[in-house]
Amino acid sequence: MGYRDDIAAGMSVMLMLSILLSWVPGLGTLIAGIVGGRVASGFSQATIAMLLPGIMIGLLLFYLAGLFTALPVIGLVAAMGGLTLASVQVGGLVVGALIGGMLA
Repeated sequence: MGYRDDIAAGMSVMLMLSILLSWVPGLGTLIAGIVGGRVASGFSQATIAMLLPGIMIGLLLFYLAGLFTALPVIGLVAAMGGLTLASVQVGGLVVGALIGGMLA
């Protein structure tokens, strides 16, 4: 596997595991970060691979929260709540990716 394949595989693993383990607050994204960082096989590759899933989850929550409300102001408040939740969850992903990158 080449350099880009490792980063893409790490991103995919982090994104899938963080969605599947989202019911475990904090610990689920930490596990996803560690596994994805090991798949990315390196500290710098894990750091790069961590950025896309974090941004994608935040934007997805922002979009979905704004989509399901009839009133725009309530939709904006709900979307900001989703963005805040994503930023809290991404903290575990960052720490996990750094740990997994060092273990690889």
